[in-house]
Amino acid sequence: MKARLREHYENTVVAELNKQFGYANPMAVPRLVKVTVNIGMGEATQNPKLIDGAVTELTAITGQKPVITKARKSIAAFKLREGMSIGCMVTLRGDKMYEFLDRLMNVALPRVRDFRGVSSKSFDGRGNYTLGVRDQLIFPEIDYNKVDKTKGMNICVTTTAGTDAEAQALLKAMGMPLRQN
Repeated sequence: MKARLREHYENTVVAELNKQFGYANPMAVPRLVKVTVNIGMGEATQNPKLIDGAVTELTAITGQKPVITKARKSIAAFKLREGMSIGCMVTLRGDKMYEFLDRLMNVALPRVRDFRGVSSKSFDGRGNYTLGVRDQLIFPEIDYNKVDKTKGMNICVTTTAGTDAEAQALLKAMGMPLRQN
């Protein structure tokens, strides 16, 4: 069974983008490549047990086991040594990516207090979009009673779009609630 958002992309979004930008080749139409979800835990230098909570929560949110990220070099001012665990991340592709984006756009983001849409200025100039979430509790998979500390996360959506305008049109057509800044 295909993901609902993937079917929407194949049936509606491709034709819409082709009409808007007039691509000569059907393979030139922008598409999603991957979604990377990252939780950075700077406090894990003092309390290494915090990483375990972040790993279980990220597993529940994405449905995939995260990789624990390690410090590349030592920084004495931050009491950080090379090789220390400082966060975790997941790279989603295929149907898991579409399922996660569908839940993010339709369930999680509307649960944010005073939500008026995500910023349309967070494109990187090459067609990728990055979004920061301050609280993991917006996801319904997280049980409020089992959370020891609120953790924010970065969500990066990587596309094949060459420009920000194409990527913005793609995400808007997919249902991302972008606000006009």
